[in-house]
Amino acid sequence: MELDVLTAISPIDGRYRNKTQELAGYFSEYALIRYRVRVEIEYFITLCELPLPQLKDVDHRLFEPLRDIYRLFSEQDAARVKEIENITNHDVKAVEYFIKEKFDEMCSRQSGETVGYGQLATVKEFIHFGLTSQDINNTSVPLSIKEALENVYYPLVEELIEQLNDYAEQWKNVPMLAKTHGQPASPTRLGKEVMVYVYRLEEQLRSLKDVPITAKFGGATGNYNAHHVAYPQYDWREFGNSFVSEKLGLEREQWTTQISNYDWMGAIFDAMRRINTIIVDLDRDFWMYISMEYFKQKIKAGEVGSSAMPHKVNPIDFENSEGNLGIANAILQFLAQKLPVSRLQRDLTDSTVLRNVGVPMGHAVIAVQSTLKGLRKLILNGEKLQEDLDNTWAVVAEAIQTILRREAYPNPYEALKALTRTNAKMTEETIHAFIRDLAVSDEVKAELMAITPWNYTGM
Repeated sequence: MELDVLTAISPIDGRYRNKTQELAGYFSEYALIRYRVRVEIEYFITLCELPLPQLKDVDHRLFEPLRDIYRLFSEQDAARVKEIENITNHDVKAVEYFIKEKFDEMCSRQSGETVGYGQLATVKEFIHFGLTSQDINNTSVPLSIKEALENVYYPLVEELIEQLNDYAEQWKNVPMLAKTHGQPASPTRLGKEVMVYVYRLEEQLRSLKDVPITAKFGGATGNYNAHHVAYPQYDWREFGNSFVSEKLGLEREQWTTQISNYDWMGAIFDAMRRINTIIVDLDRDFWMYISMEYFKQKIKAGEVGSSAMPHKVNPIDFENSEGNLGIANAILQFLAQKLPVSRLQRDLTDSTVLRNVGVPMGHAVIAVQSTLKGLRKLILNGEKLQEDLDNTWAVVAEAIQTILRREAYPNPYEALKALTRTNAKMTEETIHAFIRDLAVSDEVKAELMAITPWNYTGM
């Protein structure tokens, strides 16, 4: 079977392809190869800028055409790299050979300008000079994560925060019965409860953005052995720091083995997991609010809620989100725990694991889109919120006993406990009859009488 949305094994590339296709530009095999080419080209250019003695005469006007190798990198180019890999059986070496082919093509280029394309034939051995494959992989993958976060993930989470913020403002004066332990509790306001999620997501998103995205770049075992033996006069550590920072926008890890320490990556994944957990909490709360009829849902013509029960309009978007976030968090936890652990100076287990870093982000992207879809279907059912408050007068007991404490009334908590902890229904008249019998001033009685389940909502 040909690979398409119907034959893909993973729903990320199948059923949900329309929601995740933007991530293909960061985490697909094509994208990984393109990032590798980008790092190799920028590294070669930086060696020319240093310059190494053999590269001091390279025409700097070549740099932009060289950058076009990765800026204009096509699927056909990626396919050529894979053809080379079939021979080399090494994916990074295949990238090096591909770039050398491109240099050869540029050498034969005819140009009306005096750009020295022919020079490339004599300097192409400085492609991948002194590097190991992990210098390329451990810069390419961080770059892909950084740019996927900035261009896809952050904007989507910020869109969710903005939607919640809008609802918090719309519903800031809507009183609602709170539930603690699933039981009626001191009333709150719907907007405030939504604002809790705005606050939590903003805090954790800020924490995620504060994690430095770092890269390993230091040669075969992290010591610049090959660089130093060939050109001991250069400070290769400072060179690496500048290259990684200025050309790639990352931070270089100062002490490594052959591979990245991956501690920063674990921090990124843990931070994403916290955000996902908050969204799971949100999904479950709104699912409950819908089941309590605090919200109705917009109905779309032609949609079916159940194959058997025609009346059903299910909160499927929140359920879809919760399920995808569960998968995402399971993978994120594994990645965060596994990647920082490697035998001695390296083993290969990180290599295959790194190819899956886009998977949890894919599930998270599906989830956030589903949560947004669910939120945008909501229709506030103010009558039901009011009905629940009207039917739960016992919740004003906290207010009454607190004011009685202020007035030095004897055993106020116990008095309200005796009144409310019965199977008898607490009504407005029940509460007011209790207040009328209290041995307090008329002013205090009037203060207590003014308290209702819909105005006892705090600040």
